[in-house]
Amino acid sequence: MNFRQLEAFQAIMKTGSASLAAELLQLTQPAISRSLQELEKAIGFALFDRVRGRLVPTAEGQLFYRDVSESFIGLDSLRASAARIRDFGSGEIRLASLSALGQNLVPRALGLFYKQHPDIAITLEIMSSSAVRDRVATGQFDLGLAADEIDTTGVDHQTFSTPRAVCAVPAGHALAARDVIHVRDLHGQPFIALAPEDTTRRRLDALLADSGVQPKVVVETPHSATVCALAAEGIGIGLINPYGIAVPPDPRVRIKPFMPALHFKALLIFRPDMQKSRIVHALVKTLLQARLS
Repeated sequence: MNFRQLEAFQAIMKTGSASLAAELLQLTQPAISRSLQELEKAIGFALFDRVRGRLVPTAEGQLFYRDVSESFIGLDSLRASAARIRDFGSGEIRLASLSALGQNLVPRALGLFYKQHPDIAITLEIMSSSAVRDRVATGQFDLGLAADEIDTTGVDHQTFSTPRAVCAVPAGHALAARDVIHVRDLHGQPFIALAPEDTTRRRLDALLADSGVQPKVVVETPHSATVCALAAEGIGIGLINPYGIAVPPDPRVRIKPFMPALHFKALLIFRPDMQKSRIVHALVKTLLQARLS
């Protein structure tokens, strides 16, 4: 008794004839008939009565079919697993993200992704952009979201987002009533600055120098969410990535447009060998969808 014989038997039971079973399995009718005869010889009893050229299942054949069908349920599961692996690799994906995107946007994207691909296991870690780059470059993660100050040597990359910077202002601050915060408004103000290596921080520093504006830096942090939390405590005002704003926003903070416009830039980075992975493309599509929502 072998798999081909059992497959022929199941096909006959499903379709009702050897000719239709041959069509289903894309074999010849003689091959189906031969497999059935060999199976009956191997198990020692008839599976069908031959009545006027038709195959009518015997009582023993019906009992045997029930057990064969249960075995094929496991086989169908294996086929489904193989299809998932073919389409989506190992069935798991490892994603690393900088904090500004990892707090709200990425969880929103993963919620959408999970609805479409509930069998894919996902690992998500939030870390600095330089750590994201290193983990992807060394193969520990499949996909990363990082700020544009990283070294892109050894990774594939594309622009993910370029959101305009906004200003986080304590609700009780004198500037909270302004519709727009201008660079000149920062002069002498307690200021929560992003880390010196941040590209937007460097652009702001150049703008401040050109404008002769000198805010009073009281805290430095690499995370926009931390800037918001510090602003909520009334420590100062700060420039942030809008994706880092808490959802729902903290009522102790007012978010204001900033002039002149400055933009953050985030990159999607990949291991070079992951570019062709369908699962990566599927997740990237969902990330882009969440970015626009």
